[in-house]
Amino acid sequence: MKKKYIIWSLAVCLGTGFQSCSDYLSVERYFNDRQNVERIFNSRDYTEQWLAAAYYQLLSFNLEIGHTRFTLTNYSDDMIYTEGGSGISYSDFKFGKYGPQYTGNVGALIYTPWTQSYDGIRQASIFIENVHPGDEIDEAVCRDLKGQAYFVRGYFYWLLLRKYGPVPILPDKGLDYEAEYSELAYPRNTYDECVEYISEQMLQAAELLESVRTSRNAARPTRGAALAVRAKAYLYAASPLMNGNTEMANFVDDTGKPLIAQAYDESKWAKAAAAARDVISLNDFSIYTIPKRQTGGLLGAYPATVEPPYHPVYSENNWPDGWRDIDPLESYRSLFNGDLYVAENPELIFSRGDNQLNDEYGITSMSRHQMPVNQGGGWNCHGITGKQCDAYAMIDGKPFDRAATPKGFTTEDGQYPYLRKDVWLEYANREPRFYASVAFSGANWPCTSASDAANRDFQVFYYYGESEGRKIISTNDRWIPTGIGMMKYVNPKESYKSGTVYPKVDPAIRYADVLLIYAEALNELSGSHQIPSWDGSQTYTVSRDVAAMKQAVLPVRLRAGLPNYDDAYDADTYDNRDKLRTALKRERQVEFLGENQRYYDLRRWKDAPEEEGAQIYGCNTTVPKDSRDHFYEQIVVASVQTAFSQKQYFWPIAWSELQRNARLTQAPGWPSFD
Repeated sequence: MKKKYIIWSLAVCLGTGFQSCSDYLSVERYFNDRQNVERIFNSRDYTEQWLAAAYYQLLSFNLEIGHTRFTLTNYSDDMIYTEGGSGISYSDFKFGKYGPQYTGNVGALIYTPWTQSYDGIRQASIFIENVHPGDEIDEAVCRDLKGQAYFVRGYFYWLLLRKYGPVPILPDKGLDYEAEYSELAYPRNTYDECVEYISEQMLQAAELLESVRTSRNAARPTRGAALAVRAKAYLYAASPLMNGNTEMANFVDDTGKPLIAQAYDESKWAKAAAAARDVISLNDFSIYTIPKRQTGGLLGAYPATVEPPYHPVYSENNWPDGWRDIDPLESYRSLFNGDLYVAENPELIFSRGDNQLNDEYGITSMSRHQMPVNQGGGWNCHGITGKQCDAYAMIDGKPFDRAATPKGFTTEDGQYPYLRKDVWLEYANREPRFYASVAFSGANWPCTSASDAANRDFQVFYYYGESEGRKIISTNDRWIPTGIGMMKYVNPKESYKSGTVYPKVDPAIRYADVLLIYAEALNELSGSHQIPSWDGSQTYTVSRDVAAMKQAVLPVRLRAGLPNYDDAYDADTYDNRDKLRTALKRERQVEFLGENQRYYDLRRWKDAPEEEGAQIYGCNTTVPKDSRDHFYEQIVVASVQTAFSQKQYFWPIAWSELQRNARLTQAPGWPSFD
């Protein structure tokens, strides 16, 4: 046992640094008294503590949603930030100024996820090799714990793959510590090899994991979670960045072998579609909805349900065939604002729960950065771009058209659903997800838990000189340069002014994502493919099935109070591959705002050069209230500009890692230490 542990310690040192080897040579550092490996894995308490040490590496720099100090990939062309605590400004991040030559928190941003993930991989691998049934752990518990470890190991590789691209896959049982150094240095595996390894880990996990969890264990992975990660990995492998991308011919290992597939393979889309169908076929998950609310008024914390415009099918049928009995606004926003526990949400496939390194760094921290300072007690430094604001459809499902939308302001509270007096009319009659997510100028902030009535039920305007707007003289960053805020994760009762703060649940993987993955993958197929199900019990015939694509997309649209694309604005959408691709991209942009999806979606689609490289537009924050009409004229926001180059497809490897591992190659465009 001891030899095996030392072998794995050396393996980790290749990814975490030789200077820390002494720390990893001792298993005792995890416990108060001295233990040996055999005793640890004969004890259920110590066994679960060991697994918990692997889970712990999913936090801090491996969080996917939260404080910008850890989660910069949550900010793309949709969200901006002005806070200083991240260590790197938004513009510096968007210009790629976070290479291996930087130190401090900027260096930690690119270095720590790598070391942290390999540390978690090591913990999980030792666990898999040593966990066994015994007096304190029966066969069923052992199977489930081992399945969790397979999931965790695969998930760490998934986190690495998304950020760094192809990475070295270390031997599951460790390395031979007596081997020459050249044999201990591992090159990057190809992207496809990494995806297949993740798939294998998730299949092994799926065979062992439970299908459902108790409330107490709701944040632990299930069979569905493992299959969902597999579907996401296959989707990325099928996408343009990784599937026949000759522009990545310069991304090679130390022998010159291309790491990104140079020849296009349509069957990868079929595998992604089949993997998504595996999750759907479990029937373990569903789109979350809340029943229609009859009381509450048009404003306030929980307004009465605003019914979508009449539709002859959807308005006449109850969920899941229509929206007659559901509240679209509340069904969407309650997924994120702390009104739901993990176990209450049938849409949540995998989550870290609300344990995200306390309120300082997790999702609760991000929500405070969205809240106004003066009456909400927040920090008012997270917002969205004009592009994101315009992405939300009108209430009838048609795309927002600035030229055709009425101008002017509301004249009284409740003149339009969810709007108070003096709100710009471009914000009227938008889809429910808009009001759940966008803190437009003039939006209402209920903050009903505040002890002082002056800090409850107030409007916030971002005009020049206003309390939450650009200041005449400002030495801080607590105003939003685009003039458009965000409130997706803010609870309507929440207040930092002598009020209550609500823990937020991490929505790492939602069922809506699986449904849209299925539709996207089917849309890219030209032929028919035979793909076995995850357990080999059946074979799917996978092709561009219009009915299946409609069926997958419809629940996401209906929950949002919107008709399907062909009912909303273009009857030809599902028959036209290009039109549907465009519609699905817009759907993901809106549905997954602030969920660490957009950054990676733009890259895998190869849309990042155009979308992230474009200038950022927003409101004219230099305009005061007495000239408010001009505030809403879209202008280039100079302080949050961005650019895009090839190096920004993947994160760089720290120089220290390249020095330790002679076979490890740098990502394209980033400097090597030599």
